[in-house]
Amino acid sequence: MSTTDVAAATITFTEDQLDPYVTHAPTRHWLTGPGLPSVGALLTFAALREDGLRTLAESADGGPDLAQELRDRLVIGELLAPAGMEAESILLDGGTGAITTSYLLELMDDRPLAPSLEALVRFAAVTEELADLRGQFASFAGRHGTEAAADASRRLLALFEEGTDGQVPPYWKAAALIRPLALATGPGTERGLTLDVPGRLLDQEFGHARVARFEDVDFPATLTHEPTRRFLRETGLPEDTILFQLDTDVPLQTLTEYAADDRSGTASPFELPARADHLIRLGHLVEDNSLVVDGATGEVLNWSEPEARLFPLNTDVSTLAFTLWLHHRERAIDKYLSHELTTQAYDQLAATMLHVLAAVDQTATTTDADWHYWTRAFQDEAGGAL
Repeated sequence: MSTTDVAAATITFTEDQLDPYVTHAPTRHWLTGPGLPSVGALLTFAALREDGLRTLAESADGGPDLAQELRDRLVIGELLAPAGMEAESILLDGGTGAITTSYLLELMDDRPLAPSLEALVRFAAVTEELADLRGQFASFAGRHGTEAAADASRRLLALFEEGTDGQVPPYWKAAALIRPLALATGPGTERGLTLDVPGRLLDQEFGHARVARFEDVDFPATLTHEPTRRFLRETGLPEDTILFQLDTDVPLQTLTEYAADDRSGTASPFELPARADHLIRLGHLVEDNSLVVDGATGEVLNWSEPEARLFPLNTDVSTLAFTLWLHHRERAIDKYLSHELTTQAYDQLAATMLHVLAAVDQTATTTDADWHYWTRAFQDEAGGAL
């Protein structure tokens, strides 16, 4: 069983406790010296305090699908996963010191995570520094925009390349390319919305002609939330993305008007929610889901027609615009990388995307993952959203 330095929340081992599991000298030095943090923002090694060192074969009861080369790997922790996603186990090769990941219930393969414990701890630490804008990323405090995001991405990627011969594992490559995108927008100040999304951000990403901006005559009378009206007039929303199509053929309709107009001459097959006259339909999500905004509060909701239910989607139109921008940017990045991230580590990429979304919009963390549209869409590898 490991010992813990309570003051530093660090897990360490004695030399005797490492026998016979760990023979790699630098790894033994790390585990008896600096040790491992019990839990962080990305990783947790808490299982070491509870169970001590154990092999994958012991953890999986020697399952029939367990590859021979994995049997002696040590299960030392987990990658923290967003709600609704299975946690991936962190494995240590006691003979070489290499760190990989695998799912305990699948056990068919593993993926590289870091060349050593020292690198793993360092990679996690600098990623947390980016998230908190401290340490090596303190100079980014107060900086926002695509240039700041690109600068932070280059710096983080360079830090990951140290000690990996430039071969950055997919998990950290996704972190370096996607996590800094949270810097692309700043916090809302005078406009009454969560984020300050400049119109040029959407224009540069989607093309000016593909971003729709509305006039007052396009708004139903029940759209009274002025910050939302101003955003739709001045910043706008992309007309067509993989996961969302904006209504542009007719002036924006309330959900009541949409139900009647879309099914002219027939009764609507679904029961409309309360205050349907105050819910303005902005467009179409896949699988008979509508994206609506509460005209009084500006909250953005997902209306599921098959279930006749409303689910939280985004805090407001500014975080909606960021979500659409983030998704489009990720697809462009992965295309540039010849789809390296989606083919090698789709689940890790999805988790990274959800971490970024949660950093700017709490809706992603406060809504049941089974009912949050973006959470389900990003996780759907078969659907190929990313």
